[in-house]
Amino acid sequence: MDIAEVAQRSGMAASTLRFYEKKGLIKPAGRNGLRRTYAPGVLDTLALIALGQSAGLSLDEIGSMFTPDGGTAIDRGFLLAKAEEIDALAKRLKAMSEGLRHAAACPAPSHAECPKFQRLLKAAASGAIERSLHKH
Repeated sequence: MDIAEVAQRSGMAASTLRFYEKKGLIKPAGRNGLRRTYAPGVLDTLALIALGQSAGLSLDEIGSMFTPDGGTAIDRGFLLAKAEEIDALAKRLKAMSEGLRHAAACPAPSHAECPKFQRLLKAAASGAIERSLHKH
């Protein structure tokens, strides 16, 4: 497949493909005139890159999952640690969402008079919320 077909089938811009090539994430199989050509397996590699990015992995982290010959060598311990980071982030986001929902619906005349909001403020100021979210 030439670079235009890979771009069309993957939904990625040709410039993105060239950038990934420069980073060593993909390799062209050769050239057809001035156009890069790729083996069909490049689409699977691009899907793995997209999956990694959607999980918050950097391109360097994703690149470490590929062997020099284009295979994969995925560190399962690294993936588990990344999953735990995502879980912790989800907990923080959930706590923030609940706090915002409470603040929006609180029946107290002002937030300064709301006991729950005041407890949340004190916990945030002391770092207690952040510490409790990092416990596993």
